[in-house]
Amino acid sequence: MPRDDLAERVADVAALADPVRRELYLYVSAQHGPVSRDHASDAVGIARHTAKFHLDKLAEEGLLEISFKRLSERRGPGAGRPTKLYARSSRQLSVILPERQYDVAGHLLASAIQDASKDAAAHTMLADVLKATAGNWGRGLANRARSNAGAQPSFERLLACTCQALAENGYEPQRSEGTVVLRNCPFDALAREHTELVCGMNLAIMTGVTEELEETSLVARLEPTPDRCCVVLVPTEDVAVRPRQASRD
Repeated sequence: MPRDDLAERVADVAALADPVRRELYLYVSAQHGPVSRDHASDAVGIARHTAKFHLDKLAEEGLLEISFKRLSERRGPGAGRPTKLYARSSRQLSVILPERQYDVAGHLLASAIQDASKDAAAHTMLADVLKATAGNWGRGLANRARSNAGAQPSFERLLACTCQALAENGYEPQRSEGTVVLRNCPFDALAREHTELVCGMNLAIMTGVTEELEETSLVARLEPTPDRCCVVLVPTEDVAVRPRQASRD
């Protein structure tokens, strides 16, 4: 790893060493949209000027993105200036010494499977194996969630433990009117180059989760949108008759 690159990545992580700054970063990251300094300070329980200082430092490090929006419905003279808002940037944090090239291995394996498409039989076999393996992993994740939920858990308890298990594996689930949206794809870099393969793997994982936890009445569905996982978990009655095809910008 080049020295300059190492120094930059270490600096990114060091920026979160301060507990207040780390709490602000975690709060902003967990929100569905950009947040103001006032909302962040109230959520973390610190003074507004302190929140502004740390939020701006995180933005300087490239960990947060800044935008401006007028929150009031008033327009024209006297409406006030637009509010400064903060949102998590797309920058990923990872410092491992010595550096491991797991992403390279992932790309090589994905490329090998796609290259197998030249042989229809081999491609079908590999695709089926990946689907089965991903589904088994999803069922294992579901079983861990069930174990954490305890004996005879309520629907809310089981769903909360399921979301926690997904969060621990990088999916950043967010519940919205009965649907669970996965705000992050743990395999984003790989998915950009091997979209169909990775989206299919994610669908198999989440299908394994929902089939194992059938009492949640959720079904995994492909619903591609930029900047989040291509799969959502929707109530059974909301499942579209015709499946959607995965695509990623």
